[in-house]
Amino acid sequence: DLIVHVRDITHPETTLQKATVLSVLKNLNLPSHLLDSMVEVHNKVDLIERYKPTEENALAISALHGHGLEELKEEIEKKILTATGKKMMTVNINLEGPQLSWLYKEATVQEVEVMPEDGTARVKVIIGNSAFGRYKNLFPN
Repeated sequence: DLIVHVRDITHPETTLQKATVLSVLKNLNLPSHLLDSMVEVHNKVDLIERYKPTEENALAISALHGHGLEELKEEIEKKILTATGKKMMTVNINLEGPQLSWLYKEATVQEVEVMPEDGTARVKVIIGNSAFGRYKNLFPN
């Protein structure tokens, strides 16, 4: 669903390495949308003072120090959701009904926050459009 190209930005041949990787990927006859949505990651930015990527849409990280990893995670999550036609959302449910069970079967439940005072829960899910349509039909409230 997604290609993540991680480069050692401190390597003296990093630009040539990028060109080689892109050439190999193009020769694999991958769908163009995969190449167009590729995430470019520049690693080891902690070794270069005040590093800023010159390439558009490149993310600067330091795996050693954790710099930029949250942004990378968010970008990967966004691109995967787009590529798979799914979305992340939070739904409020009544715990006495079948909604939670249905969501566990038909979606990917990420988090459940129970509100014991009123018997409800906030459920964070990853769900496809068709499954969400079925959910709204089954549970209109």
